[in-house]
Amino acid sequence: MPEERIQKILARSGVGSRRNCELIISEGRVSVNGRIVQLGDRADVQNDTIAIDGKIIKDLDKKVYIALYKPRGYLSIENKNDPRPNIYELIDFSPRVFPVGRLDIDSEGLLLLTNDGDLTYRLSHPKFQHEKEYRVKVKRRPDKDQLEKWRRGVVLDDGYKTRPAGVNIISSSPGSAWLQIILTEGKKHQIRRTGLTIGLPVERIIRVRIGSLKLGKLRPKEFRMLVSKEVSDLKRGLNLQTNRST
Repeated sequence: MPEERIQKILARSGVGSRRNCELIISEGRVSVNGRIVQLGDRADVQNDTIAIDGKIIKDLDKKVYIALYKPRGYLSIENKNDPRPNIYELIDFSPRVFPVGRLDIDSEGLLLLTNDGDLTYRLSHPKFQHEKEYRVKVKRRPDKDQLEKWRRGVVLDDGYKTRPAGVNIISSSPGSAWLQIILTEGKKHQIRRTGLTIGLPVERIIRVRIGSLKLGKLRPKEFRMLVSKEVSDLKRGLNLQTNRST
């Protein structure tokens, strides 16, 4: 395996963000084969021993993939200055894993956590247009015009027009309805903002699918490791090379 910049290796392995890893290196806390390294130095994860504060970092190239049912009321990020609960109170895993995209605090459902930088980039960048599927409860029964507007794309309050979306009624009553929403983008609070714009206030959002990965039988606060086929299917759908040993 070719040498890589050490901050990239550390970030990919879950030590922290790329910026945090650069800071750790600049503070002289990182060594390779017993020698303190400088920012910009390179290493080979297969042949070199990397340590922080003298503690060897193991499984530098081990990829971890976790599916979590994020409950409502939990943040998708860790913020020590925010007293609200976050997903890392539900899952404390080594190597460190990070959410691929987020769900706002009032939304729930499938959250993928990983230390695979390539997969994270492909799933997070809007240009790849992977699908995300939601079950959405709205406070009114939608009419045909509202459904068609959502399907075609809606101009939001900031002037952005959403991409066409898959929208179907799952069940309805005179005062509410459950919808299936399939998006290929993820603007902040997009579903709630779209609903308000067309007169369908949103009461509940559950994400049930990311690409080929499904929520399945997970219940709130539960998580599981992905099996090899799930990882392979995700990568194949994103035109990423798969590894049989994953």
